[in-house]
Amino acid sequence: MENNNNMGELKTQNQNNKQVRLFYCMECEELARKVAAQSQLITLQSINWRNFDDGFPNLFINNAHDIRGQHVAFLASFSSPSVIFEQLSVIYNLPRLFVASFTLVLPFFPTGSFERMEEEGDVATAFTMARILSNIPISRGGPTSLVIYDIHALQERFYFGDHVLPLFETGIPLLKQRLHQLPDAEKIVVAFPDDGAWKRFHKLLDHFPTVSLDSYLNEVTLYFVLHLLYED
Repeated sequence: MENNNNMGELKTQNQNNKQVRLFYCMECEELARKVAAQSQLITLQSINWRNFDDGFPNLFINNAHDIRGQHVAFLASFSSPSVIFEQLSVIYNLPRLFVASFTLVLPFFPTGSFERMEEEGDVATAFTMARILSNIPISRGGPTSLVIYDIHALQERFYFGDHVLPLFETGIPLLKQRLHQLPDAEKIVVAFPDDGAWKRFHKLLDHFPTVSLDSYLNEVTLYFVLHLLYED
């Protein structure tokens, strides 16, 4: 009985200590190296990011045979339309390499602020991007885990299809930690650019006074904000 318990604990420990093979786009190389330096369970993998003479991508996933049966992640950056296609080409290919699971980490969802139509003819590009990501092939372990940081609106979760599992994370706790470390932390006022941003994040920053700088911001409100920021 004791041996069975020990074997069960060892199995649980091995499951918790999951080895991850981390791929990354060129723009995120420095970030990927910092992430890998934080854990011995993360092994960096490389991709040859090249282009043909006509400008279209010529890509190669190095050591593709070695990731069979492994947990694989890709750190993406959709910073401009010009880099999205080449990264999607890799993202669509990795789950097909018989990997145990696939996770896509997207620190920024670029089209998130255009998630609805306000008049006939508007194109909700957030929905388009969600549909593209929803077509990532299923890996051996099931649907892709899609990790997105600080998405514009939580309801965008329902834009994604059943082939991916969206997980919305936030960097606000790190911001709060940094703000509390400042010598004049008690004088900090958090200003949001509009009511939407205030509704989305103000509960996460409830330790600080907050204000919404919406389009109707007038000179009196602006004076009040500046007074809060710079009073002795």
